[in-house]
Amino acid sequence: MGWQSQHSCGVKVIVSKNYGSVSGFASICSTTGYSETSCANVSMFCKHYRVFIGEATCRFWNQNIGRGRHGHTRPLSVCSGASPVILFWETIKKQVASLYLWPQTLEIPVLDASMVAKKPVGILHVKVVRALKLLKMDILGSSDPYVKLNLTEDKLPAKQTTVKMNKLNPEWNEKFRLIVKDPQTQALELQLYDWDKVGRHDKLGMQLVPLKVLTPGATKEFVLDLVKNTNINDPQNKKRRGQVIVEVAFVPFKSESSKHNGTSNGYGKSESGKSLESDESLSGAGVLSILIQGAEDVEGEHHSNPYALVCFRGEVKKTKMIRKSRNPLWNEDFQFMLDEPPLHDKIRIELKSKSRALIRAKESLGYVEINLADVVHNGRINEKFHLIDSHNGRIHAELSWTKA
Repeated sequence: MGWQSQHSCGVKVIVSKNYGSVSGFASICSTTGYSETSCANVSMFCKHYRVFIGEATCRFWNQNIGRGRHGHTRPLSVCSGASPVILFWETIKKQVASLYLWPQTLEIPVLDASMVAKKPVGILHVKVVRALKLLKMDILGSSDPYVKLNLTEDKLPAKQTTVKMNKLNPEWNEKFRLIVKDPQTQALELQLYDWDKVGRHDKLGMQLVPLKVLTPGATKEFVLDLVKNTNINDPQNKKRRGQVIVEVAFVPFKSESSKHNGTSNGYGKSESGKSLESDESLSGAGVLSILIQGAEDVEGEHHSNPYALVCFRGEVKKTKMIRKSRNPLWNEDFQFMLDEPPLHDKIRIELKSKSRALIRAKESLGYVEINLADVVHNGRINEKFHLIDSHNGRIHAELSWTKA
C-alpha cells in the first residue's frame, strides 16, 4: 500500500512503504528543480504519516530559483555550515523508517575450524627403514634419494632424512618424532625425492599412513607402494615407483592415556590412591606448547602492525602479522619437543611491528620472559603478561608441559 498525491501542476510523487522508496522520494524532492508542488506534497506526506507533530513553517532558500519555499513542517535546528535541505530530508527518512519494523539481521561470527588451535595429544614415532626399487633419475642409471616426512593438517616444517648417493635400494634406519594433535584425522605423509645439486629435486613418489589405523602404544611396520599423488584416478599412479618401509608407533600422552584407560579418578590420583604428582613427572621427554592468543594495548612509535616472536634455545617461531591493530588476535600455537623438562630455562616472547617503509621498517613493541619451571610444576599456565618496555601492553599466552 502506498501514498500518492497529485498537485494541480501535474507533479506526482509516490512513496511506497519501504526504505528504498523513501530514499527515492527524498532524492526527487531534493533535486535542483524542486518546486512548490513538491513542497506541498511533503506537507501532505508528513500529515499522512504523522511524521511531525503540529504545524509550523520552515522556510528554505533555493539558490537556483531564488525564492522561498514553504512546507507545513516543524522547524529544524540547523547546525552551522550544514544544509537545511539535506537535514530536512534525512529527518524524513529516519522518521518514516521508525514507523515500521524492518527485518532485523543478527550477525553471529562463525569461528573457522582452522583458527582453533588444537592441543597436542601424543607423539608419533617414525623409523624410516629403507626403500626398494626406486626409479632411475640420474644419467648414470641411479638416484640420490631422501625422504621428507610430516603430518597432514600441520604447518610445521617437514623433517628430512639424509641423502643416499647413487642408491636405488637405500637404507636409512633413521628415527623421528612428530607431535600429534588429532589421530582421527591426521596422516603421516612420506615423500621421496631425488637430490640434485643444481635445480629442483625430482619427486620419486609419495604415500600416506592414516593415524587412525594405528593401535596406541603399538609399533607397526608398513611396506608402502609409492604413487605420484593421492588422486586414485590418475593413470600415472599405476606406474611402478618402488616401495618404502617404515615403522610407526603412536604414543598418547600419559594424561590422555589415563583418560582412555580410566586410571585417574579426575582428582589427580590413580585408582591406588597415590598422587600422580611425583618426581617421575619432572623427568623424561615431553612437549612444551606455547599458544599465543593475542595482545592488548600495544602501540608502536611509528606504526602498529604487530606480530609475535617465540624464542627458545636459539629457535625462533613467528606468528602472522596483523595490520593496523593495537589489540591483535593470533590464536597460533607452537611446540618444542624436549628430552627433559625445561626446569632451568626461560622462554622469550617479543612483539614487533613491521612496515613496508624503508626507514624504521621494524620496531619493538615490548617483550616478556617466562620461567618454564612454573610451567613444568603446574602443567599449564594461562595468563596475560605485562610487556617490558611497553606503556600498557599485555600479551595473552598459554604455556603447557606435557610428559611424553
